[in-house]
Amino acid sequence: MTATAGHLLVLDDDEDILLSARLLLKRQIKTLSCLNNVAELPEFLAHHPVDVVLLDMNFTLGDNSGRDGFEWLAYLQTHYPQIVVVVMTAYAGVELAVNAIKAGATDFVIKPWSNEKLIATLHSALALAQARTNTHLLQSENVALRSSLEHLSQRQKPACFIGETASMRELLRKLNLCAPTEANVLILGENGSGKELLAREIHARSKRAGNIFMAIDMGAIPENLFEAELFGYKKGAFTGANENRMGKLVAANGGTLFLDEIANLALHLQVKLLRVLEQRQVTPVGDEKPVALNVRVIAATNASYAHLRDERQFRQDLLYRLNTVELTLPPLRERKDDIPLLADHFLSVYAQKYQRKKPLLSHKALAALQEYSWPGNVRALNHAIERALVLSDKDILQAEDFALAPTTENPSTDSTQTNSLNLEILERNAVEQALKKHAGNISQAARELGLTRMALYRRMEKHDL
Repeated sequence: MTATAGHLLVLDDDEDILLSARLLLKRQIKTLSCLNNVAELPEFLAHHPVDVVLLDMNFTLGDNSGRDGFEWLAYLQTHYPQIVVVVMTAYAGVELAVNAIKAGATDFVIKPWSNEKLIATLHSALALAQARTNTHLLQSENVALRSSLEHLSQRQKPACFIGETASMRELLRKLNLCAPTEANVLILGENGSGKELLAREIHARSKRAGNIFMAIDMGAIPENLFEAELFGYKKGAFTGANENRMGKLVAANGGTLFLDEIANLALHLQVKLLRVLEQRQVTPVGDEKPVALNVRVIAATNASYAHLRDERQFRQDLLYRLNTVELTLPPLRERKDDIPLLADHFLSVYAQKYQRKKPLLSHKALAALQEYSWPGNVRALNHAIERALVLSDKDILQAEDFALAPTTENPSTDSTQTNSLNLEILERNAVEQALKKHAGNISQAARELGLTRMALYRRMEKHDL
């Protein structure tokens, strides 16, 4: 699969982070390298041209000050000023990242990252690196990147909202009414249907559009780190708290707070979140002084409505706090009449991206796309269109160019693997079935398999899933 041109180097001493980056970015960026020993950076750069460095800010065990990151950022600024640097940190939050930008970094991401935000940031960083090479306009690098980011987001967002079916017209009607208000919004929809894109669109149309959009994956935060990550903490509050840290909720002040996978939050943590939302203030761990909270809350989940209404699974008082307005993104299989419009949009996007003539779809190809059940929804259609366009140089794409897997199980077909006792086959089948059962939700699939998210990622990479 053709990817964005350029060479990205990821620097982090955590092998799990490097594995996650490889899984996410290997098909997105043409040349991807990873280093877990930052001391090897000078030797690596001496022999490999690099366009963008994604730089962790902490490499010394027990030191979360970012000192290492600033030293290597200064090294890159001095010896390789043409390289675009994006920093990432999981410790000192937004304050540290802002200081890194002042020191010369172009942008930042906070771990755990939002996949779409990370991809958009790195694509734009690579575009900026190319612009530097071609034009040498170093003075305007931040302006160029922000402009590029906005352009990219405007290209990506509309696909989710393309449609003329009754369900999409009703969704857009509600979107137009609720976006300019301060009402909290709960977005329901399957994985891949575009919940975060819808949340970003609400933010973009609101009075808070000029402020931060803070996305938090509630399913990715360990329970024992919930308060520290969201509420922040004071120096000395617990072992390892070597300095004050701003929580993500306070970092979102003035903007929009997007709580993704909200149904994955344990009941005892739902109580703590509810209290914060009701009181509109948050108290950092180890502190007694609350901090005022001024955010608009948008939550999202792929859980069923029955799950949300089950008091054993989800607190009803929290539900009422979140769903002042409720928006439901219909699955793609329920709006198949929109598939021709979406397919045409993606064909235009990727024809431009890969600088080739926009291909057409044969009648059989279009019929195959409309007949397919699309368990991955719009995201899966997007990927299928891109893959077909990349792997075919024909002016008209045929049904076989999409290699759509069957979505209905046939017990009479190929029982060899099903009955096999080979551990590799059994493991692959178990992972595949868990991912399918939970519509690609990594947190839920990992929980059912009895694995951590990172362990599941390793098995997905191992079996090329």
